[in-house]
Amino acid sequence: MENKIPVKEIAGLFLKLGIIGFGGPAAHIAMMQQEVVEKRKWMDDQHFLDLLGATNLIPGPNSTEMAIHIGYDKGGWKGLLAAGLCFILPAVCITGLFAWLYKEYGQLPEIQPFVYGIKPAIIAIIIGAVYPLAKKSVKSAFLGILGIIIFSTSLFGVSEIYLMFGSGLLAFILYSIQNKRYNNLQSLMPITLIQIPKITLAAVSNIQLFWIFLKIGAILYGSGYVLFAFLDTELVSTGLLSRQQLIDAIAVGQFTPGPVFSSVTFVGYQINGLSGAAISTVAIFLPSFIFVALINPLMKIMRNSKGLSAFLDAVNIASVAIILAICVKMGKETITDWQTVLIAFSSAIIIFSFKKVNSAFVVLGGGLMGYLLYLIF
Repeated sequence: MENKIPVKEIAGLFLKLGIIGFGGPAAHIAMMQQEVVEKRKWMDDQHFLDLLGATNLIPGPNSTEMAIHIGYDKGGWKGLLAAGLCFILPAVCITGLFAWLYKEYGQLPEIQPFVYGIKPAIIAIIIGAVYPLAKKSVKSAFLGILGIIIFSTSLFGVSEIYLMFGSGLLAFILYSIQNKRYNNLQSLMPITLIQIPKITLAAVSNIQLFWIFLKIGAILYGSGYVLFAFLDTELVSTGLLSRQQLIDAIAVGQFTPGPVFSSVTFVGYQINGLSGAAISTVAIFLPSFIFVALINPLMKIMRNSKGLSAFLDAVNIASVAIILAICVKMGKETITDWQTVLIAFSSAIIIFSFKKVNSAFVVLGGGLMGYLLYLIF
């Protein structure tokens, strides 16, 4: 394997990212780009983009799958497991602690002042990481125009999975027409989803809990908010979870680091205690490890095929455009007063002026500024 990285080093990096990774998938991927491409030079922007494109083509939590991709790419099977588990475990442990406190005392601790400053700092980190990826992904006028279209349509709420596959398919068809290779068009087989009957019992076994979350992990595309929609359908509407518990699970997912899917740990604990938390967590993340293990070896094959390379380039530009659209949406919700403008602007100056600065310091600095400004003003 080219440029193989010691598993210990892979584990250390993703353990750190799991601890400081506030802000959701776009922020996590930005931090990974900074650490893996800019700081450690484990891969170039193009390969990082290819892995990002592959991540967006499969269901599951994007940032977790990106971590698994990088681990597998740099350390084989051991790297796959080390990167995935080390990125997930900090969030799961922190969420598990909040789940226990919540069940014991019926409320969550107040950390809003810190989150107030962390969010605008995260936006600066995302912009800093997406900028070089955007420059690398715009390889032609067509891809530039496609990126603008995807960015605009994403702002209007069009599903990202349609944008991803639509962009790739359009580029592949245009390439085939230009090169008169109509026979190369592959038929697209629809994915048949196994429908698991809804559970309507007042109590649920861990086996049933496992199947519920395995199904969600295997078919869910999109952000954490899509996850919460699934949870509402599968658990709240069947009486296994209260609406307030779901709202509190969403809150935990937002203010803890690491993947938002760790909210499932909180939900599982409320339903069946420690065993429910463990079973739910394993089930929701298991499909991601399987999907990445299957698709990662195909990336070089895709890049070596001109037609599939055109498909991948279009998916890459769509990925960047969607991240930028997410950043705009986050900015509207987060940067709402002069204090958050100041935090975002200060963080951006640090990100662009000191490119090797550790994103952890930006996150912690934003949290500290937010805490002070929130209390003073």
